Amino acid sequence: MVQTAKSDKPISLNKFEKFKAEKDGLAVKDELEHFAKIGWEAMDKTDLQHRLKWLGIFYRPVTPGKFMLRMRTPNGILTSEQFKVLGQIVERYGDDGSADITTRQNIQLRGIRLEDIRDIFSRLKAVGMTSVQSGMDNVRNITGSPMAGLDGNELIDARDLVQNVQDMITNQGEGNYDFTNLPRKFNIAIEGGRDNSVHAEINDIAFVPGYKDKQLGFNVLVGGFFSAKRCEAAIPLNAWVSPTKEAVVGLCRAILTVFRDHGLRANRQKSRLMWLIDEWGLDKFREEVEKELGDKLAPEAEKDEIDWEKRDHIGVYPQKQPGLNYVGLHIPIGRLYAQDMLDLARLAEVYGGGEIRLTVEQNAIIPHIPDENLEIFLEEPLLKKFTITPPPLERSLVSCTGAQFCNFALVETKNRALALSRELDKILEIPQTVRIHWTGCPNSCGQPQVADIGLMGTKVRKDGKTVEGVDLYMGGKVGKDAQLGTCVQKGIPCDDLLPILTDVLMEKFGATLK
Repeated sequence: MVQTAKSDKPISLNKFEKFKAEKDGLAVKDELEHFAKIGWEAMDKTDLQHRLKWLGIFYRPVTPGKFMLRMRTPNGILTSEQFKVLGQIVERYGDDGSADITTRQNIQLRGIRLEDIRDIFSRLKAVGMTSVQSGMDNVRNITGSPMAGLDGNELIDARDLVQNVQDMITNQGEGNYDFTNLPRKFNIAIEGGRDNSVHAEINDIAFVPGYKDKQLGFNVLVGGFFSAKRCEAAIPLNAWVSPTKEAVVGLCRAILTVFRDHGLRANRQKSRLMWLIDEWGLDKFREEVEKELGDKLAPEAEKDEIDWEKRDHIGVYPQKQPGLNYVGLHIPIGRLYAQDMLDLARLAEVYGGGEIRLTVEQNAIIPHIPDENLEIFLEEPLLKKFTITPPPLERSLVSCTGAQFCNFALVETKNRALALSRELDKILEIPQTVRIHWTGCPNSCGQPQVADIGLMGTKVRKDGKTVEGVDLYMGGKVGKDAQLGTCVQKGIPCDDLLPILTDVLMEKFGATLK
């Protein structure tokens, strides 16, 4: 029996806590040359399958020897130079190389070879990028409004705050042992706009704008998460902070420290932040955070300023900067190949300000396009593939990686999701936006609980055989008054989805047959 750093209670360590106690995941940073020399087949299995994730390197049993590299892209913002380097990294692997935009405004590279990692890390560092602490029991990519600094109705431009929080957690991208041994993964979002673009309710910490005594700052939510056993929306901490680096970074550090030192570690299914809040009660949790902070937290503002329905940003929109525009491109299922990435980088450089932004809907935005460049930009061949006018269902489609690359997934998601949405768009006239989210397993990377229609992969019996199927979720709402959806039907074979979803869309969303 052992104790966590400041806990009074002895606990039994599960296998993950045992291997973390034996060697910190970040320690493999100094062993990359050795791993490249001996080859991945000869590596210690715990290093290979788990500790590499502390560097953002993911072994995938379904593609042995071809690793996934998960970046950190705070607020989903990259320069065209950074995007070009990512495209060149993917390009070296030919047909094995690809990239996916994730539901946390992030990007994951596929087909990566372990022997190239040192060189890849050098190239990333040269353009100010890192993948450190992006997997396992670490803080994941920090999300923010994709319109930060562009939107005339924005309340707080949180770009610097997002970067400041990442720098604190990762030691400016070099790795920070203070926060490499959390009880479980952890999500942080900072929203500066009015439409809850970050899905605040599904984060362990979320900052949303609110006025207190006529001063603009953030209300704070805590504890939101999805897992195979439980899904909970974040709850108010009853705290308001000013929109300064000291206040926001300080509170994140305090909450993370309390979670690190007191979070539950015996059962990994009960190790997310909300389980600690449940055990202690919100008042005690808040007191412990204040103790760590060394200061009292101000009570929350009476209401937040999330008063718009959520936007998807696809299309052409004027920026608050006169004469400039941003264009949101629809990237089907978030999948990119090397040439796509190089082309996007070129478009951002030639027509815009050399910047690309990613959204939690797995799409891309090119901002800072002058009025005089807009017409010719919209004629670019790439916009036929990444259109600004996609069909309704394809427009709002979100999908996790699925069984093609992920060993947790119970079903193939991306290609099936895209094919089914296109088929439904062909046969139905749909008068409103309907967000369909696919996830391959109960880990909910595709976030079906925030969708109008959510589909979670499972195995079902059909005609005496085990086949791929889904559980159907409905009722998720994003933006103002966000809420999580619930499972309404279990065990639908994927081959039966077309007529079932046709009926759902006609009965619940006003669709009609063309």
